[in-house]
Amino acid sequence: MTAVRIALVGDYDPAVTAHQAIPLALAKAGAELGFEVAGEWVGTDSLAAGIHGTAAARCQGIWCVPASPYRSEAGALLAIRHARERRRPFLGTCGGFQHALLEYARHVLGLGGAAHAESEPCAAAPLIVPLACDLVEASAEVLFVPGSRLARAYGADRGVETYHCRYGLDPGHAHLLEEGPLRIVARDRAGEVRAVELDGHPFFVATLFQPDRAALAGRAHPLINAFAEAASRTAPEVALR
Repeated sequence: MTAVRIALVGDYDPAVTAHQAIPLALAKAGAELGFEVAGEWVGTDSLAAGIHGTAAARCQGIWCVPASPYRSEAGALLAIRHARERRRPFLGTCGGFQHALLEYARHVLGLGGAAHAESEPCAAAPLIVPLACDLVEASAEVLFVPGSRLARAYGADRGVETYHCRYGLDPGHAHLLEEGPLRIVARDRAGEVRAVELDGHPFFVATLFQPDRAALAGRAHPLINAFAEAASRTAPEVALR
């Protein structure tokens, strides 16, 4: 098998811990799965004019990575929409989780004014708001919905994960995810939303936590393994029609 290629949508910064960890996490996933998994960085500003001809269109999977606000919110949302509509395996972590919710709210739920308080602090009712307690270099238990893709990937009903985040879904908007197909599949002990997944999609999962951090401790992560495996079953796209 040739290498499975993953578009890493975000604005690479070698000082960001997650950006150090993600290539290691993909390599560890490949070692466990028995094939090479390689990431290709795609700056959000390179997508602002469209996704055609970019790695985000060609690669077998799309990972919207931490460290927002992105240089181009529109570029990040375009990559997420491409993954959702064209059924490309997708993983969103931290900022990627926040922007997956924004994309869904705007383009599926019809909430064109859905906003992120970090980039639009004056928004009247933002979808993404400051967390009640910052989760900066914090670890906490996460509880999974039984039968969810997330629970199946872990083979458990809970896990302990690491965060570096100050923003999340406004609890007052959580009801928007009750009817699906994008639904809540993980919460913390206080009931705050920590992960979502899209029903009927080959693989579309977004987490507020950063599973790539496991690679810094020398471990593969079951969610990243599941994402890479889904990508391996997806043919590369030559062009966006």
